[in-house]
Order: sequence, then structure tokens, then C-alpha cells
Amino acid sequence: MDTLGLRESKKQETRQLISDHATRLFMEQGFEQTTITEIATAARVAKKTVTNYFPRKEDLALDHHEEFTASLARAVTDRAAGESALTALRREFNTALEERNPVAGFAGPEFARMIADSPTLTARLRDLHDQREEALAVALADAAPPATPAIAPRAAAALLAAAHRLLFRRIQELTLAGHPNDRIATTVAPEAAHVFDLLAASLGDFPAAVE
Repeated sequence: MDTLGLRESKKQETRQLISDHATRLFMEQGFEQTTITEIATAARVAKKTVTNYFPRKEDLALDHHEEFTASLARAVTDRAAGESALTALRREFNTALEERNPVAGFAGPEFARMIADSPTLTARLRDLHDQREEALAVALADAAPPATPAIAPRAAAALLAAAHRLLFRRIQELTLAGHPNDRIATTVAPEAAHVFDLLAASLGDFPAAVE
């Protein structure tokens, strides 16, 4: 591995170390009660190092935020030839369900409770859902035919993002109720199918499938 690769690897290790200690402290003490100084001390780094990697305290807890906000747009952009946006998003969600992916809402009861008990994290999660919808609207607009009404991609994004938001909350709800991940996946799979079937009646193959 070259010097640049080693440097990048070290940065990733430091970032993960800080995130791991922050998550542990948040779950032990509560998000609001934990300070950046305590996190820095636990990770044995300077306070400035923590804020360099994580400018917002909320991002220490929700450290998959970039992947989360980009996930729906990426599924549309990367969809296979002949595949509609709805089909791609449905397939992507089913894959996340099978993998018990945190982006879909799987986080474990302690983590889910940490978010539920924190007004700051709850508000940040709402903001991330909104950002994900906005990114999806841009991807749908880019994929839509030229004659498509300007409101159409935003309307489709609102419906699709709302469905994913609902399913995310459902997974969190079942997690907080004490259900194990396998049982949650078994419960949510038919519910998700119902939700996506409802969307199919509204959206059809919008936007037109890629050639």
C-alpha cells in the first residue's frame, strides 16, 4: 500500500474509532448528556480531531447519513436497463431488508432508543429523510422525459420517500418493541409489498424505463 493509501486508511480507522466511542457513550449516558470532550477523551484524540471528522455532533450518532441520503437517488440512477424507478427502489429495499441494513432502519434496540429519547437526533433524522427525498427528486427529474411536467418528479419523490420513511419507522417501532431482526424482516416484508403495490397503482413506470 502506498503512502496515500496508508494515510487514507489511518483516517478511516480514526474516524471509526471516534464513532464507536461516541456511540457507546451516547447509549450509556444519552446523546444530550454526552459532550464532545468526553468523546475525545474516550477515543484518546484531541477535541478538534473529533470536530474535524464530525462537524455536527449528530453525525457522530448518525454516521451513515451520507449513504442514507443518497440511497434512493442512487437506486434510481443505477437501475438496470428496462427497469422502472419504482421497481429499482422496491428491489433495493428488499435487499436492505434481507441484509438487515441500518439504512433501512435496523439499528438494534439500544440505538433505536437512543434516537427516540433524543429530540436533537429525532429532528436530525427528519432532516435526513427530507434530504433523501430532495436527492431522489433530482434523480427522477434527470431521468424523466423532456416533456414531463416540472411537478411530476417532485410528486413521485414525495410518494416514494414517504413510503420509505414509513417502512423505516415501522422497523424502528418493532425494534423498540423488542422484536429480533429476523422477526422484524418477516413482519415488514409483506407490509412493504403492500406499500409498493399501492405505489405501483399511482406511479406506473414513471419515469420511463431506461433503454
